[in-house]
This record gives sequence, C-alpha cells and structure tokens, in this order.
Amino acid sequence: MSTPAAESAELRMAVLGRTGEGRRSAVSSILGLTDPPQGAGAAVQQECSKHRGEAAGRRVVVVSSPVWLGSGCDPEERRRHISSFLALSSPGPHVFLLCVPVNQPADGEANALDVLEKLFGPSAVDTNAIVLFTHTEELEEDEQLGSYLATWRKDLLELVERCGERYHTLETRGGGAEEGKAAEELLEKVEQVVRASGAQHCSCPLYQEAEERVRERQVEIVRRRRGGDKVAPTDLQPEGDVTEEEMEAVRDEAERSVGDLNVDVESIFPPSPPPPAPSFLWGLWEKLTGWTRWLPRVLRREALLGALVGLFVGGPFGGMMGATVGSVATEVARRRTQKTK
Repeated sequence: MSTPAAESAELRMAVLGRTGEGRRSAVSSILGLTDPPQGAGAAVQQECSKHRGEAAGRRVVVVSSPVWLGSGCDPEERRRHISSFLALSSPGPHVFLLCVPVNQPADGEANALDVLEKLFGPSAVDTNAIVLFTHTEELEEDEQLGSYLATWRKDLLELVERCGERYHTLETRGGGAEEGKAAEELLEKVEQVVRASGAQHCSCPLYQEAEERVRERQVEIVRRRRGGDKVAPTDLQPEGDVTEEEMEAVRDEAERSVGDLNVDVESIFPPSPPPPAPSFLWGLWEKLTGWTRWLPRVLRREALLGALVGLFVGGPFGGMMGATVGSVATEVARRRTQKTK
C-alpha cells in the first residue's frame, strides 16, 4: 500500500458538480492551465478524468467526474461512473470539491452531500468536503460572497455549514495574478483539512475495494508486459515478484481498466417520487425573491417589501398599494445612501 510519506507528498482533490457548473474551469485554475485540460472535449466530458500537475510548489492530483449524483441517470451508467471515479481517486481524495453555482437553488447540491455521506460515510462531508462557489460574476461588483450568502442565500449557507464552514471560490475580477492567489488559498485550505484529519485521506470500504482492484490490475499488467502468466483471481498474494516501481509505472492504465465495483446504486439512489405541485402563492413568492435577488442591493429589500404588500392585499388595489410602498421605500433608501456617501 502507499506509504504515509508518499500520500502527504501530493494533494488529491475530487471535483464534483452539475454539468457545466465550473468543474473544468476549476481544474484549470488549480493547475494553472491556460487551455482546457487534456481530454476535455464534448465526447470525453462524459467520462471521469484525472490530471496531475504542480501548483504553488505542491504536487496536485485532480479527479473530475461526470454527473452521477443527481436523479436523472441510468443505474448501470451510474455504477460505471462511480466505479471509474473510485478507481481514479483511489486510495481516496483528501478533499471533495463540490462546485456550487450561486445563481441557482441549492436543492441538487444538498442531495449530492446526502449521496456522499451514503457512499463514503459522514466524514466525507463534515471533514473532507469544501464548497467551491461558481458563477460569482452574478454578484454586484462591491458585494462580498460571505455577505451575499448570509443575507440572501440561507440555502447555500446551509451547504457550507454541513461542510464544516469550508467554502471558497476560484473566480476573481482581477485577472491572472488574483486567480493564482485564489488557487493558492484553496490549496492552503486543502492542507488545513489534511492537518485536521491527521494527514488521512477519505477512506471507506468502497475505496478499500477500489484500491485492491487497482493493485490486482497493476500486477496483471506488469506480468503481461513481462510475457509471464496472468495472475489468477484466487491468488491470495498476487504481488509476489512485482516491485513498487513497476506497479507505479502502470498505475494509470490499471485505474482505467478496473471494472465495475460493488456499488449498491439501487439503495443509494432510490427512484424519486414526483415533487408535489407548489401552491400558487409559494410559486409566486419564489419568482419574486428570484427576481429581486438580481436587483442592485440598495433596491432589493424595498422592492421585496412592495411585492409582499401587493401579494397579500391582492387584486388591482393590492398591486397599486404594493407599487406605491415599494417606490417610497426605494426612494428613502436612495436618499439615505446618498447622504452617507
């Protein structure tokens, strides 16, 4: 097995998230790449990818996975994706980076954390997970991510709390220098996770099985290249005359050739019932809050106040009253802001 010294020499990160929600750009930012990672074409995005590099003087391994955390995935395809993800990130990542867009509801990501707990145990979330926010360009220029979460996005704040208050973003407004600093700060947070856990990566029975299967494939590949006999599946000590140097040389090939693992996707991903139809008022409320979220910050609260009056009074009179209340409150807020400048 890998020695503690070898494991501490590199930082292993697994990047998860929705399709197109910043996973590729996260890999590029961490490794300081100017082009998309190798194999990032449209056809290959549906497979797990593994990238090695050096960032801020650290050896880094980043595994990016296709979307298998949601509900819209065929069970066999999901098992194949999870098996590939386990093999490529074996013996286990130091952190899971969950890419979360700030401009969308957090329901999908909350379910993703539930799945991580079921697959890898509670420590995968409360000890080894970091929320990596994307699409932060949607925020106002002077609005800090932390204040935005605390004021407007309690749902995203709950994700952060589940992940031990750990969050970060690699998106900056200042170009290359700030992006490099943001990547370095992320690696420092990863190292904090490593120190807090005693330099232990995420481990569980699934990762133990994955590592055993990878090492069996390494031995088979080495002996096949030597021209010797293949290792019998019943051989209790398959490594025998194979050295660690030979094993390491074929590690990548072995990881990619491991078959499906024993993942009980049916119990972890039960068929989800159709969501209940939202009430009219609740649906209207969600539209209102979604609309006001993208208004300038000085107008949000006042516009929302007017919308609330119109919503609960109802009818044409309610609409007129809501518009009046919103306009007056907005004007008062504008004048108060001008006085403080």
